[in-house]
Amino acid sequence: MGKFIVQLLKKPLVQVGLVMVGALLIIGMGWGIHLTQVPPSQPIQFPHNMHINVGIQCLYCHPGALRGPSPGLPTESKCWGCHQQITVRNSEIDKLASFVKLNKPIAWVPVAILPDFVYFSHRPHIAAGLNCENCHGEISQMTVAEPQKMNMGWCLNCHRTRFKNDPVMLTKLTDCITCHK
Repeated sequence: MGKFIVQLLKKPLVQVGLVMVGALLIIGMGWGIHLTQVPPSQPIQFPHNMHINVGIQCLYCHPGALRGPSPGLPTESKCWGCHQQITVRNSEIDKLASFVKLNKPIAWVPVAILPDFVYFSHRPHIAAGLNCENCHGEISQMTVAEPQKMNMGWCLNCHRTRFKNDPVMLTKLTDCITCHK
């Protein structure tokens, strides 16, 4: 059986086929990674930069970050609470008004999505004094929130850097069970 496989692998057509399959796999993985870095289409193009630059804090729209894993997404009534008092109108605010009038929730699409096998809570990060920008980038510069290149290595590097002089916390925050429960 082993000789048959070796003979088969020596054939040019089989070699070309394997190279093509390998190339397709690599291209597919690259495309998949690329898609994780593209902001998803939202029902309303929410200009984060404008809202932050007028002084609205992240936690006003995302209060869940104080309590647990999900920061929460603002409801149409929260948005309308301010925008009904503002006379400036544009197509995005008209979309918001339409959601409110129809009493229909805005189907926001989460930007930062973690795999199901990862447990993450914003709460300890906020308690540790981190700002949203530490992980989510300069949202004040972004019109639409963009996914950041967050992965396990990136998180571990941050934990190792921040707690290099605290062996107890370093051990706790680099233990697999901390994030993989």
